[in-house]
Amino acid sequence: MTQQKKKDGLNIELTEEVAQGAYSNLAIINHSPSEFVIDFIQMMPGVAKAKVKSRVILTPQHAKRLMKALVENINKFENQHGNIKDIEPNGTVPMNFGGPTPLA
Repeated sequence: MTQQKKKDGLNIELTEEVAQGAYSNLAIINHSPSEFVIDFIQMMPGVAKAKVKSRVILTPQHAKRLMKALVENINKFENQHGNIKDIEPNGTVPMNFGGPTPLA
C-alpha cells in the first residue's frame, strides 16, 4: 500500500484484494502493555471450528481512537436506522451458533 502526504490530505491506495474485505461475525481482543491484538473470526452455523480471517495489531492510542470512531459511527447509524439490538440479552456470544454444541 502506497501512502503519500498531499496538500489536501492523505492519498491511500486500496488494492482490489483488500477492497473485497473479509466477513467476520466474532472478534477476540487481547492486549499487552504495548499493543492490542484484534482477531476477526468467521463462525459458521453447525461447524465446531472457527477460522481467524484477519488479525489487526494496534498501539493502545490507535485502539482508543478506533473505539471512539466506532462509538461515533454506531451513534450515527442508530440515529438513522434505529437501535442495534444485541443478539444475546446478556451480551455473550452463543458458542453453538445455531448448530450442535461443540465437544472437546
